Amino acid sequence: MDLQTSTFRSVVDGAVADDVIPLCVFAQTLEEAGEFDRAAETLSPFWSGLLNRPDTKGLREEAQAELLLRTGTLTGWLGSAKQVSGAQEVAKDLISESSAIFEQLEMPERVAEAQVDLAICYWREGGLDEARVTLRLVLDRLVESKSEQRLRALLNSALVEWAATRDRDALRICRETAPLFNSSSNDALKGKFHNTYAAVLRSLGTSENREAYIDRALVEYAAASYHFEQAGHKRFQARVENNVGYLFATIGKFAEAQQHLGHSRALSLSVGDHGGAAGAEDSRAQAFILEGKYDQAEKAARSAVRSLREGGEQAMLAEALTTHGKALARLSQTRVAKTTLDQAVEIAQNAGNPDRGGIAAVTAIEELSEYLSSDALQNYYRTAETLLSNSQNLSIKSRLGECARRVLSVAVTDANATTASAEAVLLEPGFSLDTEVLRYEGNLIRRALEESGGSVTRAARLLGVTHQGLAFILNGRHSDLLSIRTPVKRRRRSIIRNH
Repeated sequence: MDLQTSTFRSVVDGAVADDVIPLCVFAQTLEEAGEFDRAAETLSPFWSGLLNRPDTKGLREEAQAELLLRTGTLTGWLGSAKQVSGAQEVAKDLISESSAIFEQLEMPERVAEAQVDLAICYWREGGLDEARVTLRLVLDRLVESKSEQRLRALLNSALVEWAATRDRDALRICRETAPLFNSSSNDALKGKFHNTYAAVLRSLGTSENREAYIDRALVEYAAASYHFEQAGHKRFQARVENNVGYLFATIGKFAEAQQHLGHSRALSLSVGDHGGAAGAEDSRAQAFILEGKYDQAEKAARSAVRSLREGGEQAMLAEALTTHGKALARLSQTRVAKTTLDQAVEIAQNAGNPDRGGIAAVTAIEELSEYLSSDALQNYYRTAETLLSNSQNLSIKSRLGECARRVLSVAVTDANATTASAEAVLLEPGFSLDTEVLRYEGNLIRRALEESGGSVTRAARLLGVTHQGLAFILNGRHSDLLSIRTPVKRRRRSIIRNH
């Protein structure tokens, strides 16, 4: 038994109520080094473990708040590492309670710390809007501060925007805050910053085909690995290995990719981080797909999904389901692939991560367009267009545009088939070309209006005409369809008078 372990054991074994705050400080030190299990053991005199509320009886308010915060953040981390269902909800409850007490005690820095940890829980679940709002409140409070909590809020803001595919916003935050992180003495925090900065550069580099960004991302990953090594944080070192591996896969260096991804998985498992291992498996599956090894991709993706179903990280699960659906489609298992991709869309939407759901819908069009009806493809496209409306990722926008062309191509093919089957009608007495054209036009407009909820603007977009053009047709040739459209909103009279 080394000196540090001996000291740790003696402190825990003799803990009394007055020792709560020192124990919480010690637990936080272990937590920052990724030693989550040891941090939890430190608090064992007052906390019976994951999913349980700590014993705060007889403690001063500040001690209660500290204990609630530490057990809350550890619940979040351990729940993620062990993929424990419901852990993030429990973590949010404990952290929120601590924040309320710190607020009553007028301790703004501690309130900020709790709010940042709360935002991280939202992010894990996929609730990006909740995370964004929570971090914005912290930054508004600490606008003039140079504290570590402000740095944490800035870092996680960049991470949220990157997860929401708002790469340009994330890049701006990273560039503006780089000098602040460079002057920090916290290696773990600096490592997280460099890892996030690298992920943003990688995303922009691959989507915009900018080699300079890819090269810079590799430099940032190296810096992240160095700082995590200095902090002794093996869990986050594993995440860096995962990110580097995926980057190599996107540029076609598959041998290097699998080497880094295998190391990431092994490193995660060595510290009991099953969530990190599942993330590495999902990245391995994506690399196998890029390499054309679909059997291996399906196996790896299935393993990732199985692990992530047990936890509460819905955004990661949606991503793994998307990968699995894509691998299944490449193996011609179309029915299972569609079910899997539908699950990805639903889970991402329910979690509050629209972009991840939009990517799953795009994937369904890309991989299954040959097997789906025109109506099904249009439904997927409308879902993707809505969910990806705020994305800044050019490659995703390009994929969405290609999907629009595919959907239109299938719709035209179906229309031609319908026309061919109706040619026999031409032989019937009393046939009128003008009447048939008018009827066909009316059916298309009715369908577009119904699918757009009565919105003329959206219906016009579906039909490929202008708003004014469709309104003219409705008022002229198809006034019987006016009841379907939403009421026209009367514009307010201008406040500028003519003199």
